[in-house]
Amino acid sequence: MNGLLAHRGPDGDGTWLDARGSVGVTHRRLSIIDLAAGQQPMIDEESGCVIVFNGEIYNFRELRNALGDRRFRTQSDTEVILRAWLRWGERCVDHLRGMFAFAIFDPRQDIFFCARDRFGIKPFYTARVDGVLYFASEAKALLPFLPSCETDEEGLQDYLTFQLCLEGKTLFKGVQELEPGHTLTVSGGTERRARYWEIYYDLDFTHDAAWFHERLREHLDESIGLHLRADVPIGAYVSGGIDSSLMAGLATQHSGPMMGFTGRFAEGPAYDESPYAQTVADHLGMTLHQRTITSQDFIDHIGKVIYHLDSPAAGPGAFSQYMVSQLAAQHRKVVLGGQGGDEIFGGYTRYLVAYFEQCIKAAIDGTMGGRHFVVTYESIIPNLSALRRYKPMLQEFWRDGLFDPMDQRYFRLVNRVPHAGSAVRWNLFDGYSPYEAFLRVFNGQNVRKQSYFDLMTHFDFKTLLPALLQVEDRVSMAHGLEARVPMLDHPLVEFAATIPANVKFTDGQLKRTLVNVARDVLPVSITERTDKMGFPTPFNDWARGPIREFLCDTFGTEAARTRTHVDNSLVLSQLERDGQFGRSLWGMLSLELWQQAFHDRHVRFDPDEVVPVTPGHAGPRPVDGTTEGWSANAWSGELGE
Repeated sequence: MNGLLAHRGPDGDGTWLDARGSVGVTHRRLSIIDLAAGQQPMIDEESGCVIVFNGEIYNFRELRNALGDRRFRTQSDTEVILRAWLRWGERCVDHLRGMFAFAIFDPRQDIFFCARDRFGIKPFYTARVDGVLYFASEAKALLPFLPSCETDEEGLQDYLTFQLCLEGKTLFKGVQELEPGHTLTVSGGTERRARYWEIYYDLDFTHDAAWFHERLREHLDESIGLHLRADVPIGAYVSGGIDSSLMAGLATQHSGPMMGFTGRFAEGPAYDESPYAQTVADHLGMTLHQRTITSQDFIDHIGKVIYHLDSPAAGPGAFSQYMVSQLAAQHRKVVLGGQGGDEIFGGYTRYLVAYFEQCIKAAIDGTMGGRHFVVTYESIIPNLSALRRYKPMLQEFWRDGLFDPMDQRYFRLVNRVPHAGSAVRWNLFDGYSPYEAFLRVFNGQNVRKQSYFDLMTHFDFKTLLPALLQVEDRVSMAHGLEARVPMLDHPLVEFAATIPANVKFTDGQLKRTLVNVARDVLPVSITERTDKMGFPTPFNDWARGPIREFLCDTFGTEAARTRTHVDNSLVLSQLERDGQFGRSLWGMLSLELWQQAFHDRHVRFDPDEVVPVTPGHAGPRPVDGTTEGWSANAWSGELGE
């Protein structure tokens, strides 16, 4: 396990087994706080409790003072979690502010207590085999202990429907994800999973937009101040958009100009945001490092990207992030990013599409006036030009089901099944409905049913955001780089959930509240942009030319043409015949590369290769060199009954 996760921690490793040989943990370290004394596994000599931890607790200084424990031996946040467990037990998670996945073995009670942060910034996977519970930061570290490497059919149906998995499923049969905001307690051979945090949309209609603006700025400033805590220099991703640029701008106001990182493609202005990123950097006085990403980079690295992700990627943007993370890791160990802004404040164009339909319905039904939850169609009209590029999606979306219930309509927007076409052998699936799983999340008891805007953003917050955070974690940690996401500070998120839709979405402008704050920090040319493109990868253009041979080779292997659930021969014939393909090509490619990385090479995870550890031993040991030279921070462990 330690060897398979060596890429997550280039600065040290350690392993511990209890005297009985029934409990063991192993850890890889990326040194960020208390470089000299923060090694793990960390043991409290008095109680015998042992912890392995991945992440950062940003309020560790405040917690250290609150605990008032003079027995602290280090300046690390790891020890703060351990002391918090000794003081507060399972409620220690309520006091933690940051990104974390950790496990504590307490021999006094003979229990293992594990927890994952509220948003899923840091990963946690489990597998139970022959009475033994295994856990790790990446699913690949669990594969040596599975009887075989098989695809989970329910997880695969989720992926084909949403390009992500719901409710803790993964694509590996026998591997589960500990969901965000949950704990796992193991005692007496039994497991208990429990939610310790939830987001509630208790809307505040007593304050105006100006008040929300001031409070949001205060929350953002506080979060940035905490996220800048480190014993190494910090950099920032910089795009031409609001989210990452705002994080970089606020950080600069706190600590002075920092180093920024961005990427571009040489395929023309439609794939090049670097002029806007440079505008931000010049405005903030930042040094901006830029990488031009090529089709050859895609051929050379996409297999590594899928291997690190442990699952097919939701979009080719994961590859782009991987390349920019590689650049950033050459200069920094920590980088700030803007993940979370779209899901918290409503930044996706599909929100505008769906909301526009509901406004028309409300106008027809005469239910628009006097409601807090509906943006009037008069106010949306000036912003409908944002939908110009989405005419095909609108035609498809409104083809049938117009004015159906909100959950059915949003499922239609996020459902990828129609694009998968005949390449998937749907008849082999039976007894599971991704739609039913969708409804359980979309219609959660924690969100008001009247607000379509909150229902949509809540679903993406619970599903899409953790999937994007998985990408953020994997592509950064692949290079020994820690990615921090200041927008995902739980007091800030809880506050944002109280902002009514008619404030977040004023005049139909997406992310209006956040944009208003950005106007205090960024140049007008950035805050008033109407052509933000994200970080688009020219995958379709490449597929018609420079990577077409690579695609044909990938889909043309004997293994690829004999997959159980996907007819890759059909995908290949379409490529070879006329090069025409739909939106499904990326999904099929990443799924096939995942099959090649894990199913076809399961021998590389052979249990016979696991190195035995002497019971009672704690400290570093060599790894087996199977990680191809990648580096970053993680932990993993196994727990017996």
